[in-house]
Amino acid sequence: MRSPPAFDVDTGPREACGVFGIVAARRRAEAPSSELAKTAFFGLFALQHRGQESAGIAVMGPGGIRAHKGMGLVTQVFTEKDLAPLVGDLALGHVRYSTTGTSEVQNAQPYVIHTGAGPLALAHNGNLTNAHMLRGALHDRGVGLVSDSDSELLTQLLAGAVSKPDWTSRIESVMQVAEGAYSLVLMTADAVYAVRDAHGFRPLYLGELPPEEGGENGAGDGARGWVVASESCAFGPIGARLLREVEPGEIVRLAPEGMSSRFPALPRRQRAFCSFEYVYFARPDSLVEGQLVHATRQRMGEILAHEAPADADLVVGVPDSALPAALGFSRASGIPYGEGLIKNRYIGRTFIQPTPEQRRAGVRLKFNPLSANLAGRRIVLVDDSIVRGTTAGPIVQLLRQGGAREVHMRVSSPPVRHPCYMGVDMPRREDLVASRLDVAAIARLIGADSCAYLSHEGMMQAIRAGLADDARHAHCAACFTGDYPLEVRDRVG
Repeated sequence: MRSPPAFDVDTGPREACGVFGIVAARRRAEAPSSELAKTAFFGLFALQHRGQESAGIAVMGPGGIRAHKGMGLVTQVFTEKDLAPLVGDLALGHVRYSTTGTSEVQNAQPYVIHTGAGPLALAHNGNLTNAHMLRGALHDRGVGLVSDSDSELLTQLLAGAVSKPDWTSRIESVMQVAEGAYSLVLMTADAVYAVRDAHGFRPLYLGELPPEEGGENGAGDGARGWVVASESCAFGPIGARLLREVEPGEIVRLAPEGMSSRFPALPRRQRAFCSFEYVYFARPDSLVEGQLVHATRQRMGEILAHEAPADADLVVGVPDSALPAALGFSRASGIPYGEGLIKNRYIGRTFIQPTPEQRRAGVRLKFNPLSANLAGRRIVLVDDSIVRGTTAGPIVQLLRQGGAREVHMRVSSPPVRHPCYMGVDMPRREDLVASRLDVAAIARLIGADSCAYLSHEGMMQAIRAGLADDARHAHCAACFTGDYPLEVRDRVG
């Protein structure tokens, strides 16, 4: 049965999902418990911004893999009762927003299957650009599929690599044929694997858990555990320490006995980390490519202020992702920063369906204007992006209703003119407002007195300014430029 669509007043781009994996330092005197599943729960909770449609956790224990998943937020899917049976020393988790594959429970992850080489669980962030070809190859081999998600394709390809001697070799064989974006966390009977495509489109980070209590004094063995997650913000809540990112094209094996790494012999690929991670997706407290996202967004706002100044009295950011850029704009322009919109932090996603009238008034459900700060003032409204243009207009109108005399829209990223096929829910090109209208027409459409975007050069300047070694980094900006770093065989996304 199809699950009801979630109500979301935010029509901006959405990340495909967040992945998480953890390996406990195996204890000598204690039986496995549900403690690891609870740790995975808190890790997923920190990644909730990357996907809100479904959540799931799988744990490897003495009896094999046990999993629980469902539709909704992490706190809606899991209770203490749900976590209690998830007992083991290895675990992985997933939060999902669908890009390919419908929003239904059969597409929820992790995928769990039993293969000739033992049990396997998989969590995937990204999109395969040759999924149609791979699906046809599996059908030709008589493999049935229960979902329309490309993540299940990866699971079945791994299960079908029967000629390979070990899981690392199986993963390598799949990397030879899978094209597009994939950051994977896999769990087998004795290890968790972290895998990233050769372009490095989507993020993936390694962390280390502290030694077991008592280990340093000889009461325990002092063994450490391992963590992998889509973002470093998932490490702090569970007491883990960030080690490094998983490199593009790397396979990392995490097990109680230690960590090992392998780089398969793959065709040389252009490094192409998603620039939208800096603009919108990543949490501001995450470290991406060694730099704090919050600082990068502030630099975007500062450069925007120099490129597109405005004669105004107050700078207001659209909560929450645009607030760092608004601070940067204020700092560079000298215009005071202030709050103009109060966000209801409990409206983000809900499975209670609104009436059509309430849906049209969705922005008013999410934001309230702070009239005391707006009345009679000329406002610079900073947002991180405009995709369809359906949210910007109502927000401008809210500021005017709050008493703003003028509203000047400033966007801390370039115009989004092209779809994304690498794991971001970007609409069709005809649905992207900047692909149909010029900037002056967009200003009229949203009811702003003026509108301006950060240039592509300005965005890249803000990103590269914080990189310790700019030469080893390259970024995908195809949604802004139309310059895709790979051939898109399947028009998906």
